[in-house]
Amino acid sequence: MAPPEDSVRADTWIWCVRLVKTRAQATEACRAGHVRLNGERIKPAHLVRAGDEIRIRLAGRERIVVITKVLRKRVGAPVAAECFVDHSPPVLRDPTPTVAVRDRGAGRPTKRDRRVLERLRDQPRPPGPL
Repeated sequence: MAPPEDSVRADTWIWCVRLVKTRAQATEACRAGHVRLNGERIKPAHLVRAGDEIRIRLAGRERIVVITKVLRKRVGAPVAAECFVDHSPPVLRDPTPTVAVRDRGAGRPTKRDRRVLERLRDQPRPPGPL
């Protein structure tokens, strides 16, 4: 049974519009339950159509897109951007990174100063773009 002309596999579409780098990553995201179609978890072979809402969670960020055009083959980034409407929340970034400041000529740091500096350096960084 051939799929209808106006639908395509979910993992293929996610890869075609460049939400992930490889088709294998799209398939794995579907299998792991990180992809939802209209609120329901889907398998990689689930068919998607124009008007469907896809939520995909990758790298600690959720992308929410509404399909406007169905693609079967991977296309360039400008064309891919026209195939969906992005409703994802904006990425929040800390505008000023934490930087250790010492007065010039203050000499060698004490043991306490060094430990404070090490704690600042070991802080986790905010997630960057995909």
